[in-house]
Amino acid sequence: MDKEVYKVLVPHDFTVVADCAVSHAAQIANSYNGEVYLLHVVGKAKEVDATREKLAKVAKDAESKYNVKIHTIVRIGSIFEDIGDVATEIDAGYIVMGTHGARGMQKIMGSHAIKVISHSKVPFVIVQEKGPSATDTYDDVVVPVDYSEVTKQKLAIAASIAQHFNSKVHLFAAKESDEFLQTKLNRELTFAKNYFTEKSISYTIENAEETGGFKKQLIRYAAKINADMIAIVNTQEGALVPDFFGSEEQEVIANEAEIPVIIT
Repeated sequence: MDKEVYKVLVPHDFTVVADCAVSHAAQIANSYNGEVYLLHVVGKAKEVDATREKLAKVAKDAESKYNVKIHTIVRIGSIFEDIGDVATEIDAGYIVMGTHGARGMQKIMGSHAIKVISHSKVPFVIVQEKGPSATDTYDDVVVPVDYSEVTKQKLAIAASIAQHFNSKVHLFAAKESDEFLQTKLNRELTFAKNYFTEKSISYTIENAEETGGFKKQLIRYAAKINADMIAIVNTQEGALVPDFFGSEEQEVIANEAEIPVIIT
């Protein structure tokens, strides 16, 4: 497999939001001088030829529009089972997938999707119908920070994005009523400051105004600064808790501001 060409995978279901995912994927791929792969999975062999022709047209139009090389893949099977397989086969750097806001979360966050995302070694970027800016890439990335040690994983992916896209990282810190948890949070913030300073990454810190409702405050803050991306972290592989993709997490992923969310 040619690993010198950066690849971005897009599961495409011929919807407007899937086209939006292509626009984000093209922007990411172009920044790496890479290529985009469109994946559509059908249930029956007799659907393959017509689907391949339809997907090829999507690819041709997108190539012309975004000036990026686009490949197409049509598989027979289950979309959520094949995403991981194809990502591994092409050595994808990102998977960009669309969702239809809160209404589409049940579809995208069903048990199969949760398994794919939670076990994926490839970062997922979940987008809605809001396309990327025509004048910049991912200039402003918001990273929620709490007392959890998983924060360090968020810092690593945020740093990777920031270094590549020359982004500014905005740390949004929770407010804890418990003194012990607030002390742990302060340690995480100190670590984050040192982490980004050592990497010469520009950052800001904003504190939540109140305890509780952290996810809602996070979204409001991200919308206020017109953020280009929110970075969240899945639980460790094999340790997915039942409520990780609960209502609050879905609220972030399908946020009303339609800000893309990267899940690692």
